[in-house]
Amino acid sequence: MPWNRVVLAAAALLTLGLTACTVPSDNAGGPPAGGNGSKLVGIVTITATDANNARVIAGVTEAAQAAGWTVETVDAAGNADQANSAIRNFTSKNAGMIFDLVFPTSSLGAGLAAAKQAGIPVATWGGGLGTGVVMTTGDGAPFAQPATDQMVTDLGGSGSVLALTYRAGQVCRDREGVFDQVVAQNSGLKVDKGEVSIPGFLQDGSRYATAWLAAHPQGSGPLAIWGCWEDPTLGAISAVKQQGRTDVKTYGINGSKTAIQAVQDGSLTATVYEDGAAEGKTMFETTLQAIQAGPSWQPKTVNVPGILVSADTVAQFVQDHPEALQ
Repeated sequence: MPWNRVVLAAAALLTLGLTACTVPSDNAGGPPAGGNGSKLVGIVTITATDANNARVIAGVTEAAQAAGWTVETVDAAGNADQANSAIRNFTSKNAGMIFDLVFPTSSLGAGLAAAKQAGIPVATWGGGLGTGVVMTTGDGAPFAQPATDQMVTDLGGSGSVLALTYRAGQVCRDREGVFDQVVAQNSGLKVDKGEVSIPGFLQDGSRYATAWLAAHPQGSGPLAIWGCWEDPTLGAISAVKQQGRTDVKTYGINGSKTAIQAVQDGSLTATVYEDGAAEGKTMFETTLQAIQAGPSWQPKTVNVPGILVSADTVAQFVQDHPEALQ
């Protein structure tokens, strides 16, 4: 073959190779697709039955669908191994972005490594920053502070507290840390802790409360039950009601519809409303920004403030946030 034909043939092959490697854009003028051209959001949640997890998923879904993306959700039911498997599965599906709801990044090593190798950005809802994670929400410690401070004020800085914890989730780890710091500053508080499970948190809350109430009869001093989110506290409230106790104050975090109604009827002393839908939207929009920025992006924590809801504020809160009861 003459040398000029060899050059032309090589050039043609090079052009074909470049064309094959280029990801076509199907959203010109709109929000960017994932770095790999995909418009699939893969969500891995620690539990789909919790109201606030559901609100986050709804917020992500609304924002993603408005931008022309599709959303798939996997409920890992509190199991980190299942979460890692789900992330790897979304990686094999070539997702454009992957969201982790609550699982700490320290328990997702295999999944995060697979996503990073595939170039898929990961965002976490309260899971913290880590390998390949472009953003996380600060819904751990900041949300615990108002509820815990209110508890201390209501108890007058002394009394006995049952704290319902969940250390498999980063959010609850962070909230328990705030709780411990506040308690350490109030030597008059005596604390017992109970570790709940997912699933089973309602039953665990009731079981721990039943035993704790037996050891703390009426008249034994100021009493309170605190939950790192309010569902275990709602389980504990069922035990409080069964025993006809009216001397126990109760606190939660997240502000689910059931929790707000419990504040209204007086069975829950206070909770902190977390706008999960707004957080979900923020996760999607921030991850799009990370994709668009490419290598220049710096991982960040994005905070969406919470709102303390108590008997004194619930009427105004419901007026301002009617969506909380939907």
